[in-house]
Amino acid sequence: MGDTQRLLRHQLATVAYRVQRAVRDAPSDFGDFVAGSGVRTPHQLVNHMANLICYTAQALRGENAVLVSELADFAEEIGRFHELLGELSILLAESSFDRGLDERLLQGPLSDAMTHVGQLALLRRLAGAPIAAEDFFSAPITRDNVTARQP
Repeated sequence: MGDTQRLLRHQLATVAYRVQRAVRDAPSDFGDFVAGSGVRTPHQLVNHMANLICYTAQALRGENAVLVSELADFAEEIGRFHELLGELSILLAESSFDRGLDERLLQGPLSDAMTHVGQLALLRRLAGAPIAAEDFFSAPITRDNVTARQP
């Protein structure tokens, strides 16, 4: 595995870590929190992120995109999101890249997912349950851990 794969997989692990920071110990009704008209709920955001990751894996395999339907339970949605991250991480580890694909992955779906992680954190604050500050430079993130079991 080359440097490109290591960095992209670390980005996936960073997304996984930050999603868990945003949803861990959230109020039980956080998934359904509505910040305003036309604003996605946390549940809808996680489903959208799952679709981004699923679409990315499908595109890398040369498959037609199939959207992931929203699950009824927010916790299950989060679990599925992490499963899809795991599938994409393995695919990235095993893939060779066309010139420029790594940049497109970073500027497209991976940056989009990170944007939505920030939205989840903001929604936590708006819901009255902000997450504690953290020094992410020193965070214990490892590229092999994209699961919900983050430190």
